[in-house]
Amino acid sequence: MGEVVAVARRIAGSATKHYDRVTDEFYRPSDPEIQRYLAAASDWISRYNTSPPSQRKSLLLDKLGFVGDGVEVRPPFFCDYGFNIKLGAGALINFNCVILDVVEVLIGDRPQIGPGVHIYAADHPRDEAVRKVGLELGRRVRIGRDVWIGGNAVILPGVSVGDNAIIGAGAVVTKDVPTGATAVGNPAGIL
Repeated sequence: MGEVVAVARRIAGSATKHYDRVTDEFYRPSDPEIQRYLAAASDWISRYNTSPPSQRKSLLLDKLGFVGDGVEVRPPFFCDYGFNIKLGAGALINFNCVILDVVEVLIGDRPQIGPGVHIYAADHPRDEAVRKVGLELGRRVRIGRDVWIGGNAVILPGVSVGDNAIIGAGAVVTKDVPTGATAVGNPAGIL
């Protein structure tokens, strides 16, 4: 479980008892400790996005939760924390990708992730009483092996994309995509 989630559980206290799905975690983004993680990630993002190619692998290894062999993340790249992102071998993440990793974002081997793709593990509680006390929610995202995600697609919180799936450019993926399927549109539907 990520450091942010552990802090969130301590901060949120009894609020987490109202929402007990294993893949969903409350957190309070205004907590000073979480703000320090965000500030550190912001500093890292600035360094990464202005670094020469020869330094990028080392920077990824320093910040991300896991980096497989042959990973390429083309700047500019943006994330919340970094340490909740796990990239399989041969992952290609193209320019202007955003990953909101308040909980784990697991990306398998050899995905091709197009420019401008947004992957959101950050969500908001549906219960207004929970929102009013300043809690937010994280839901894990999983992207399988050999997945192709077209430019400017959006993967929403809690979604799993199966191995060998294709996500069309500009798709907004609101539900799981099965292995080998092609999903296009807003909201994305299976062809």
